[in-house]
Amino acid sequence: MASEQTFVIVGASLAGAKAAETLRTEGFDGRVVLIGEETERPYERPMLSKEYLRGDKPAAKLYVHDEGFYADNDIELLTGTHVASVDAGAHEVTLEDGRRMPYSRLLLSTGAAPRRLPLPGADLPGVRYLRQMGESDALRAAITAASRVVVIGAGWIGSEVAASARQLGAEVAIVAPEDVPLVRVLGPEVGGVYRDLHAEHGVDLHLSTQIEAIVGNGAAQGVRTTDGSVIEGDLVVVGVGVSPRDELARDAGLTLENGIVVDEFLRTSAPDVFAAGDVAATWNPMYNRRIRMEHWANALNQGQTAARNMLGQDTAYTKLPYFYSDQYDFGMEYNGYAADWDRVVLRSGTSVREFIAFWLKDGRVLAGMNANVWDQSDGIKALVRGGAVVDADRLADPSVPLTDLTDLTNLA
Repeated sequence: MASEQTFVIVGASLAGAKAAETLRTEGFDGRVVLIGEETERPYERPMLSKEYLRGDKPAAKLYVHDEGFYADNDIELLTGTHVASVDAGAHEVTLEDGRRMPYSRLLLSTGAAPRRLPLPGADLPGVRYLRQMGESDALRAAITAASRVVVIGAGWIGSEVAASARQLGAEVAIVAPEDVPLVRVLGPEVGGVYRDLHAEHGVDLHLSTQIEAIVGNGAAQGVRTTDGSVIEGDLVVVGVGVSPRDELARDAGLTLENGIVVDEFLRTSAPDVFAAGDVAATWNPMYNRRIRMEHWANALNQGQTAARNMLGQDTAYTKLPYFYSDQYDFGMEYNGYAADWDRVVLRSGTSVREFIAFWLKDGRVLAGMNANVWDQSDGIKALVRGGAVVDADRLADPSVPLTDLTDLTNLA
């Protein structure tokens, strides 16, 4: 590529860092500018609610690259820097201090931000959210000092924070409107496994419960539910999902639909502007729909694909959605995507928390989750990619190898 070109990446995230790295490994010798609002260099977020929150892993394990990587690869890393606007027509970004930076191609990897609770008391001291490294540091200290932690939300962040808080020795309550944790993603059958898991570890579960306020005199002292009861706790952690940080794209006139709309090449509606990671609503030809995933693997892989397409390689993003979670001694991996399904098939192992779950629609496997069962991802991915109608009885039978149910030549 011509060295006079400037590629700007807004969002010094995992996606942004991997994009910058890929530009260099693919031979781009022009200017690369990576801009991030946080003062930290790019790091990975999954451990913020797990190992890092518990103090089991140091900060050094979070960073995408060693400290000298960016200078060594002639990548201009601007931390603590806010981008005020994007002018897609003029091919220019403006920083908050007024500096203007022309670009040849632009990548938006601005990620997502925690949803805030529009409730009375939500701004009280003692109410915390988790998205950044500094917030994980502060939350660890707060959990250690708290007499009781109330977690609002039973999605991934809420469930993982609750598990980590229990492992740190705190008393924990989860409050959520759903019947079981993670029901929107996993359904009642598998969500029930997580309900029982937390109950067995001593979490006080208040499911099917709505909150009307966070209460406290000068600081959070618990939450009040719609039936008027108070669930006490001097630390309240809110984990009710995230929203894509698409403000720059909106102001620039890019097409939005639950995030920045991109095609399978991660191109936005504006010429020479791409998007990747949590903020990107990506067209997936396999599922024939747009999918926006807020998970580590998506950021890792989309950042690399976006960089190649910024270089004109026209590489379609075809990775199956993937995520993982660890809570207590229960680990899982999920491959595929199931927004709705008509059947869940469980292939049980030797214990109640050792199984593979499959989400089916019209007899076809949309997604599979291996829970405390390892080395099965290739078979699960092949079933999802194959798209064939499967025999549910054989799918549930652990004596039937997954290789007997599908052709393993089409792996992600």
